[in-house]
Amino acid sequence: MENTLALQLLHATEVGAIAAARAAGFGDKHQADEAAVKAMRTHFNQVDFNSRVIIGEGERDEAPMLYIGEKLGTGKGLKVDIAVDPLENTNATASLGERAIAVLAASERGGLFHAPDMYMEKLVVGPEAAGKVNLDATPKQNLKEIAKSLNREIRDLVIVILDRDRNKEMITKVREAGARVRLILDGDLLPGVAACMRGTGVHAVMGIGAAPEGVITAAGIRCLKGEMQGRFWPKNDEEKKRLQQMGGSLGKIYTHNELASGKTMIFCATGVTDGEALKGVRFFGGGARTHSLLMSTQTEKVRFIDTTHVFNKKEIEYRL
Repeated sequence: MENTLALQLLHATEVGAIAAARAAGFGDKHQADEAAVKAMRTHFNQVDFNSRVIIGEGERDEAPMLYIGEKLGTGKGLKVDIAVDPLENTNATASLGERAIAVLAASERGGLFHAPDMYMEKLVVGPEAAGKVNLDATPKQNLKEIAKSLNREIRDLVIVILDRDRNKEMITKVREAGARVRLILDGDLLPGVAACMRGTGVHAVMGIGAAPEGVITAAGIRCLKGEMQGRFWPKNDEEKKRLQQMGGSLGKIYTHNELASGKTMIFCATGVTDGEALKGVRFFGGGARTHSLLMSTQTEKVRFIDTTHVFNKKEIEYRL
């Protein structure tokens, strides 16, 4: 499954990133998102697999393409569930800001949690702190455990938190405990994966973000060592009802192994704009270069892939 399908899925995020990057910097996040969706959907439908969208652009009546439940592929080959965000961090793309990516996770049928479009409390740590933190513990207690596991002091830690009103209390408590906070405007998916890699400058992700993106993050963590804990955070009774209808439990702390439970997990992400882990798309005469992350539980490999895409062989200059 990994050797052929993973590269096909990787190409989906590459074409999505290139399409989004072409539309980036013009102040229209919807245009960039639409371009990524169209490019990825076109590619998916050329792949020999029998796929369905578990997490996508929304319900069928809300999204014309890559909607939840949409069938993708030629219908031949493996049955695969896909969680896809054609353009994570649309605001950054509109302004050529940082950390916009095209990203997806794939598994066998039933391998990805069908998370409703609502918020989720999140706690993501690297392998050293796995099993030592708890979403119900105070931020200070968790920071002590993270610092101890990394043989550091709390003041040495950098914690990524979305800059939202709903996270103000978390931001205050983390700072009061002595850790530094890196506030991000959008896109906590890839920082969650980066927290499980040393050398990224991210030691944990905390706070409330989007639940669907949390499932994709969980898939990435399955391919690495580390831990994610998440709890759905519905805003009203309607969201509580929807969560229960989709098989979720109120108040339950989910682990990454529950959110991404499949035996085989594939994670692909391609940079649209520059970020901590991935470079953005770079255009030049006759082509473009993309920088991607491809991981799989099957091979237990983590690949950073730099690809040159040829648009016009007569014009292109190959570069290091």
